[in-house]
Amino acid sequence: MNFTNILLIITQIIVMQTDNTNQINTDIDQWYVVNDNVMGGVSNSSMVFTENETLVFKGRVSLDNNGGFASVRLNTRNLKVKEDQKLKLVIIGDSKEYQIRIKPNSNNYYTYSRSIKTTNSKQTIIIPLNEFSAQFRGRKLNMSNFNYEKLSEIGILIGNKKNEDFRLEIIKIELTN
Repeated sequence: MNFTNILLIITQIIVMQTDNTNQINTDIDQWYVVNDNVMGGVSNSSMVFTENETLVFKGRVSLDNNGGFASVRLNTRNLKVKEDQKLKLVIIGDSKEYQIRIKPNSNNYYTYSRSIKTTNSKQTIIIPLNEFSAQFRGRKLNMSNFNYEKLSEIGILIGNKKNEDFRLEIIKIELTN
């Protein structure tokens, strides 16, 4: 099976459900970049598909022009979730801190966020959905933690208040019990 056929198969699968697991779509075409240039910044990033069939979020964060973040987002198409589920990420990082962000409704101005610290080796990070706290532009909001029955968006953001190159390889993202 060649690379084009693999991409076609992945494109047709939005969410793969198995016994107790929902694997989140890792199709490159479903992710989109949102950098600080929406506010005048000059950071840049991209999401690329590797020959190992993983995704790599990489780029450079710049503080120029009051910038300072790069992010990618995925519309999960109102994926049903249960209150006891967890988000499981299998990644290879770069020893930097990232925010994992989720939304129950893509129209919300705020996200539910949780910071993770990566290493330079493969790591599995498991975060209960109810540990994601409501935030807007880096400030915690006086709201309950995530407690919804659907997930409409997952995002990854880097914004460590410094100029830096970054690279985060995503091997798998899934919901698990």
